[in-house]
Amino acid sequence: TRSTFSMPGPDEGAAAAPMEVEEKKDAEKGEEKKAAALPEAELSDEDRALKEKLEGFVKQLQEGSPDLQLEALRELRTSICASTSTMTSVPKPLKFLRPHFATIKEMHGKIEVKGTKEIASDVVSLLAMTQEEGRDTLNYRFTGTDDPIESWGHEYVRHLAGQIADEFAERTQADPPKAVDDIMKLVEAIIPYNMTHNAESEACDLAMETDRIDLLEAHVDEKAYARVCLYLQSCVPFVAEPTDTVLKQCCLSIFRKFDQWPQAMQMALKLNDLEIITEVFLGAKDKFVRRQLAFMLARQQVVLDLDTLLEDQEQFEEIEMLKENMRNMRLSGSFLALARELDIMEPKTPEDVYKTHLEAAGRSTANVDSARANLATTFVNAFINVGFGQDKLLLNDAATKTKWIHRNKGSGQLSAAASLGMLLMWDIDSGIQKIDAYLISDLDEVKAGALLAIGMVCASVTDDNEPAMAILPEYVTHRSNMLRAQACMGLGLAYAGTAHEDVGPMVLEAFVDPKSSAEVIGVSAIALGQIYVSTGNGEVTEAMITLLSEKSEKELSTPQAKMVALGLGLLYMGRQQEAEIASMSMVTFKSEAFAKVAKVLLDTCAYAGTGNVLKVQELLHLCSEHVDPEAEGYKEGDTDFQAFATIGVALIAMGEDVGTDMVLRTFNHLLRYGEPVIRRAVPLAIALLCTSNPKLTVLDTLSKLSHDSDSQTVYNAILAIGLIGGGTNHARIAAMLRMLAQYYNKDANALFMVRIAQGIVHAGKGSISFSPFHTNRGLMSNVAVSGLLSVLVGALNMNEVILKDGHYMLYNLALAMYPRILCTFKDDEEMTALNTAVRVGQAVDTVGLAGTPNTITGFVTNNTPVLMGHGERAQLATDEYIALTPLLEGFVIVKKNPDYDE
Repeated sequence: TRSTFSMPGPDEGAAAAPMEVEEKKDAEKGEEKKAAALPEAELSDEDRALKEKLEGFVKQLQEGSPDLQLEALRELRTSICASTSTMTSVPKPLKFLRPHFATIKEMHGKIEVKGTKEIASDVVSLLAMTQEEGRDTLNYRFTGTDDPIESWGHEYVRHLAGQIADEFAERTQADPPKAVDDIMKLVEAIIPYNMTHNAESEACDLAMETDRIDLLEAHVDEKAYARVCLYLQSCVPFVAEPTDTVLKQCCLSIFRKFDQWPQAMQMALKLNDLEIITEVFLGAKDKFVRRQLAFMLARQQVVLDLDTLLEDQEQFEEIEMLKENMRNMRLSGSFLALARELDIMEPKTPEDVYKTHLEAAGRSTANVDSARANLATTFVNAFINVGFGQDKLLLNDAATKTKWIHRNKGSGQLSAAASLGMLLMWDIDSGIQKIDAYLISDLDEVKAGALLAIGMVCASVTDDNEPAMAILPEYVTHRSNMLRAQACMGLGLAYAGTAHEDVGPMVLEAFVDPKSSAEVIGVSAIALGQIYVSTGNGEVTEAMITLLSEKSEKELSTPQAKMVALGLGLLYMGRQQEAEIASMSMVTFKSEAFAKVAKVLLDTCAYAGTGNVLKVQELLHLCSEHVDPEAEGYKEGDTDFQAFATIGVALIAMGEDVGTDMVLRTFNHLLRYGEPVIRRAVPLAIALLCTSNPKLTVLDTLSKLSHDSDSQTVYNAILAIGLIGGGTNHARIAAMLRMLAQYYNKDANALFMVRIAQGIVHAGKGSISFSPFHTNRGLMSNVAVSGLLSVLVGALNMNEVILKDGHYMLYNLALAMYPRILCTFKDDEEMTALNTAVRVGQAVDTVGLAGTPNTITGFVTNNTPVLMGHGERAQLATDEYIALTPLLEGFVIVKKNPDYDE
């Protein structure tokens, strides 16, 4: 908001020889004197007359009587205010009067007549725009006349705003702070002026600099509110707390003022306050807008108690329709409609992804019927056919489905049975029916897998009958720890983000039961974190901290203890202040190394997706610590906190493009100079930053790491390659993974990870996203982040978890999976699916741009339902319909345009 007029020198435009630095300085010193004597030949007759006239007024000011001084000052002020200029040149009166600035300022000091002195202040304030130092524009404005601010012109107002910001900061930071009433008077005049003169971003800047955000809401109008809110939202990642919350609340108030309920709901979800979410939902009186809001809540997995809220307002049928939308009941049907549209209904086999027939002879990975290869095939089959309800391994016919499960051994059978849940995901009715047969199996592994499958079918979708609630609770305290663990994990997946009053206490019972094994404790802790994600539930927090305080140092070094720490972190996702209080109780832990890990996890979850620069710096400082392995008292695990800090950096920075790029650059330094434990964590952190967003520069880094000498780094890099291409069918990644499969054809563990990565890349045959960001990347799903983190924390101990018997932890990715879909529905009672033309193209950043620029580029026109890629945005391609939300993503209700002329 600051601008300084730079005056042209006498030789401007001439082909002068290049000056040395010293000569330039000398030239600048004499600039004022030279400017006074512009060669007459360079001035037109009109300019020469104006120059002589203005110099005459200056002379009159110096030598005249008080009346003549007043007349001269008035004429000077009028000349300056009436002058016009282009955007690239300085107004001529200012140019000609600049050399006389010191003289006029000196005369101002000598004038004592009250009215005359005020006008002199105006002239000095205007002329001070040509000076590079000091705050004379502002200081003389305080003593000038009370003329309306608009009479001085836009450039003057911009200049004034810049100096106000500096003056305000200086006064408020003084000891003791100085009064700012005179500044506020100017701010209250400038902000309305900017709002009515297409300078909304400057109004926002001044409001933020002077802590007067409230003025924006009062003065914004219907034409400007969209630009103001877009600008404020873009500022949120770059301001310190609590200003970020204040900006979100301001956007929320503006949207509500203009009845923009979908955008208001987006802000309410960003604030993560159930009370505000409920207020916005009830604030929308139009029933179809309410249905649209229900779709938004379903995507974020927020469920409101509609029976209580709408008891007196709506009819029973309308409440049932809202429930159906809010519970995501249309997800499976819409996803299959998209699949039919794209002609991808035909089940794929893992071999279609592996393409072993392309492998070189002698390095082939084909026909290896080992337990590990079959387990990998189970996962790949589940990932590529997710949600389609049909495949060629388990569901095709009765003769082969049990056969495949028995071609796996031990825990492999558990994952094979559980894969049914992923194949039938989102389709509760037929899904439960098909899984039911496995619950009566004699094998505990198969039964446990079926329990997990039931939870997975219900992930992201709820049903009136609540099958997970009907079947799983009886196994939560079962004598078999395996069944306990899977029942808890199933409940965690089915009720993630709901904070269900009946489910939470059941899982908590298994968590605190002394008969529960370490595995049950770890899995149930993550399940509790997922169920109560971002609620800061006190009872669960207390139970977790009490249990960890009782564990010995050796027990705290296990991967399961870290899962408990993650469960604790998930409870406080996005809750910064409460997390600080919770971290104080960690002093009771018997292992200092574990306390550090738990604190890092709690801190990073609290700031997830905020882009908070100070927290990122704090974590990078932890990464820079060198722990000497030969020092006295060193134990294995003392550096674990650095791995979690590395993932934490990504967790905080993700979702904000500038921060992501800066962190990726920082990771290159960590790879070069960091400890081995950091080097292993960097691929996982990169995966979190770029989930389902295959950037070529990142792929090159991971490709190098996938050939590293350290096996743990290799496994993590391969998993990261999978997550970065998650659900994209990316051809380059697919080729890269096929080459890795040949390279590691003798290394069972690395090959297993390559297969898993191949499954993730081809998830849903290229129609699924793992990214936790949605709604134009404006909202972060806490549930999806909890699913991704559960897998990444397990991957930090790859050899003890995923490559051992904990491979079922990979099914936590179900929480992050969501179709990359755009479906449109009519605004009729049944909400019939509608095929309408939409343009899908790359999103364009329009923050601060004038007018109404296009928000997409390079678009393709298709009929809905359509597939949307990372960073893409959609617009309706016809005027026949109007969308009830400007955020075209997921499920959108459209209404007929009354002004449309066929």
